[in-house]
Amino acid sequence: MQEGLKFGQLKHRLVAGVDEVGRGPLAGDVVAAAVILDPTKPIKGLDDSKKLSEKQRLECLSRIEEDAICFAVARASVEEIDQINILRASLIAMARAVSALSTQPEFVYVDGNQLPKWKYASEAVVRGDATIAGIAAASIVAKVTRDREMIALESTYPGYGFAKHKGYPTPTHLAALKALGPCVLHRRSFAPVANVLK
Repeated sequence: MQEGLKFGQLKHRLVAGVDEVGRGPLAGDVVAAAVILDPTKPIKGLDDSKKLSEKQRLECLSRIEEDAICFAVARASVEEIDQINILRASLIAMARAVSALSTQPEFVYVDGNQLPKWKYASEAVVRGDATIAGIAAASIVAKVTRDREMIALESTYPGYGFAKHKGYPTPTHLAALKALGPCVLHRRSFAPVANVLK
């Protein structure tokens, strides 16, 4: 575990961290992960997934898969994002991830400033992926999962560059969106996509 990261509520053994990846992209699902770490097996190198290299994320993921008590991944679809907005979809994805854990937690830390509507004793922690070990682990699982999915979708929807930008609004993506128009992966409620449709 990185120095400075807290394990969390030490009075509870089964503490889950939950985080999502994919609020900002113009395309693809929002993906959430929940992780219950084993306090007897701290994982070296955990940090906010955005601060880690791809190699470091994969190394941490391998250790999470081996040493965590359990973890789960869930999502909210593009259609759900367009119907209910990205914030609500993100909270739903996080709730689904925690519900999918094979061992249910006694306490949950959520990255951000809002909690999903659920039964769990929980706390929202702003910048939690940099301060709570379980949230950092969840951010890594979610990011690696979503990145792999967007890379795989490149062959199905060529020309947009999903393998490189993962759906985020880079100049390359915006140019492709203008030239090709949206595909089924694009979030039509997001302004750059809506503007092309007009």
